[in-house]
Amino acid sequence: MTGKVDAALGYEQARDELIEVVRRLEAGGTTLEESLALWERGEELAKVCRRWLEGARARLDAALAEEEKAEAEE
Repeated sequence: MTGKVDAALGYEQARDELIEVVRRLEAGGTTLEESLALWERGEELAKVCRRWLEGARARLDAALAEEEKAEAEE
């Protein structure tokens, strides 16, 4: 369950797995060790999602800046 998250993990895959991790933690019934492993996995998945979202934001910002530059040149 723990370990490095695959760098090729897509946003949707990471998000869906994170949702499942949260569901399992909220449901309870796991040992302390299992809960800690789930929490650690959730943290890794959240980082993957954050990187994807930050990358998307950077691409949007770059596209908007390019559009503004083109408009200013007209």
